Amino acid sequence: MTPPVRVLTVDDQELVRTALRVMLRRRSDVEVVGEAADGARAVEAAYELRPDVVLMDVRMPGMTGVEATARIIQGWPHPGRLPRVLVLTTFDLDEYVHAALRAGASGFLLKNTTPELLVEAIGVVAAGEAMLAPTVTRRLIRTFSDLPPPLLSGVRPRPSAADGPPGAPDDPLDALTRRERDVAELVARGLSNARIAGSLGFSESGVKSTVNRILTRLGLENRVQIAILVLAARPTTEQGDG
Repeated sequence: MTPPVRVLTVDDQELVRTALRVMLRRRSDVEVVGEAADGARAVEAAYELRPDVVLMDVRMPGMTGVEATARIIQGWPHPGRLPRVLVLTTFDLDEYVHAALRAGASGFLLKNTTPELLVEAIGVVAAGEAMLAPTVTRRLIRTFSDLPPPLLSGVRPRPSAADGPPGAPDDPLDALTRRERDVAELVARGLSNARIAGSLGFSESGVKSTVNRILTRLGLENRVQIAILVLAARPTTEQGDG
């Protein structure tokens, strides 16, 4: 039997923390191991409790969720697996979400998301994948029409001759093979490896290997950055659809 995902909830509003605790404790596949009301306590609690996933608010008194995310990810004092940070945000916090992406967050959801989607996101992020609220991603792209230098600074297209010829080097995505491009498009939609495998007819392990090749080829760090890169390359009208 798979052990439950251990979750730390972080929010400065007690009502939000209580609602999350009550909702998540109804689930056998999720265990709430702690709560924190600010960023500083979130870092302490994460180091102490070693959760699988941190549900992180972004705007809190004192240390923000962005800084707390960076400290948890970059200063992790234990060997082995890092916790995954799932950011809960609202429409007016795009700049914080973008900063959290660079700090190492693995997913973004709006606070008005459904309980079912939140639980799904916890499981997806805990498995090392990304979960993106499409509306948040589109707003990020509209706010930052070009990816900022810190995100693109490591992009170094390195196509394999065995995978086929690359396209024009000016667009990092042109360095991807057709298969890699198809997978990248579905990553940008927020699909898990299992759903991508089902959609494209690949094995789940094959999808995982392809995602890893994309990350290496483009010099990116995580699936969220793949999604941002793909969506930034789309026409504005396409990003606004749906």
